[in-house]
Amino acid sequence: MPVIVVANPKGGVGKSTLSTNLAGYLAARGHAVMLGDVDRQQSALTWLSLRPKPLPAIGTWDTHGEVVRPPKGTTHVVLDTPAGLHGKRLDEVMKMADKVIIPIQPSIFDIHATHAFVAELLAHRRSDKVKFGIVCMRVREGTLSAEHLRAFVDKLKVPLIGQLRDTQNYVHLAAHGLTLFDVSSSRFERDHEQWKSILEWVDA
Repeated sequence: MPVIVVANPKGGVGKSTLSTNLAGYLAARGHAVMLGDVDRQQSALTWLSLRPKPLPAIGTWDTHGEVVRPPKGTTHVVLDTPAGLHGKRLDEVMKMADKVIIPIQPSIFDIHATHAFVAELLAHRRSDKVKFGIVCMRVREGTLSAEHLRAFVDKLKVPLIGQLRDTQNYVHLAAHGLTLFDVSSSRFERDHEQWKSILEWVDA
C-alpha cells in the first residue's frame, strides 16, 4: 500500500492542491485511495465534502489530527500535512511514508523554509527506499522569481519532479470538489501536460 505524503513547513504553498489532485488521479485509475488530512484546518476533508457522488470515489478516515493507519481495503494513501510539521509529528508521518512530495513556491521565504525542512526530512527518513521529490507551485515562466527557484532546487539533494503554473483552474476545480483528472476540457490541456512528469514519478 503506497503512502504518498505531501509536506512543507510553510502554509499556503499548495499542499492541499497537490494532495487532492493526486488522490483524484489515483481514484480515476481505479485504485481504492484514501485521502488523509493531518492538518487541523482539514482543508482536504472540506474539499471531499464538496465532491460530486458520480465521480470516482475517494475515501477518508477521521484522524482527529493524529497519524493513524488507514482502513482495510485501501490500496493507496495520500496524506496531506499541516504547516509547521516537525519533531514527533514528522517522525510519525515519515514512519508511514513511501514517497514524499515537497511543494515549493517562488518566494524567498518559502525557499529558506524549505531548505531547512529538506535537511530535516532526509534525517528522518526510515530507509533509503523512501523517495523524495519537489514540485514547484504557481510558477510564472520567464520571471526572475522562477529563475531563483530553479537555481535553488538545483542545489538540493532532492529531484525536481515537476512544476505547475500559476492558474485559477485549480481554484475553480477545488470549489466544486473536482480535480484535474475529473475534467477533459481543452481549457485544462496545459495543466494535464504539466502533471505528466509528476505522475510518472508517482507510478514508478
